Amino acid sequence: MTIFADMPDWLGQFLDPTALILVIGGTLLAVVLRTPVRDLGRAVSALRTLVRGVPFAAAPALDQIAALGRIAKRHGALSLDRSVIADPDIAAAVAAIVDGKRPAEVQVLVVQRRRARIERHAAAADVWCGAAEIAPAMGMIGTLIGLVRMFVAMADPSAIGAAMAIALLTTLYGALLANLVAAPIANRLKRRARVEALARAELEAPLVALATQELPRGHAAVAA
Repeated sequence: MTIFADMPDWLGQFLDPTALILVIGGTLLAVVLRTPVRDLGRAVSALRTLVRGVPFAAAPALDQIAALGRIAKRHGALSLDRSVIADPDIAAAVAAIVDGKRPAEVQVLVVQRRRARIERHAAAADVWCGAAEIAPAMGMIGTLIGLVRMFVAMADPSAIGAAMAIALLTTLYGALLANLVAAPIANRLKRRARVEALARAELEAPLVALATQELPRGHAAVAA
């Protein structure tokens, strides 16, 4: 309890290291046991998107695709190979165009990459949804442990208070962890994923058009 020595008395009454370990440690352990390692990494990495205030916007990407179209019109598709493209999905589509892929193939590539990105975002959000479900259960487990300790210590009145504190605080911690941390993070990740998915859907048609303009006239008419 020395780590809480400098806190106000009223706040110190709501802090118990044992209860914190039971709830937070139990929630982390349960999440790790039920989640693939790759999804765990994505869930942690996704927190960086919440720090960034601006979600993915289609306008800058559309401007870059338009600029690439002008370059390709003047110098040919092979000149796009020297372009610096930060977005991996656009870069993959442009690389396919440079390699001579047909518009239908470029469209399939763009759709596949967008769906894969949606799946990754959903997997990260699901980890935090799982934590929100587990935390109250860990709180109840902590409550049961505290009650058992309380009944065992009935002969020692000085130990009953500490056991009762664990029983009550673990329920409190579980509810707070679920409703003030895990669930809000999951909801914000889902919301940003939806916004990004809609924005990236706007990139499909311009990239297919960029691939189409590199076809000979007869082939372009067929592709259209």
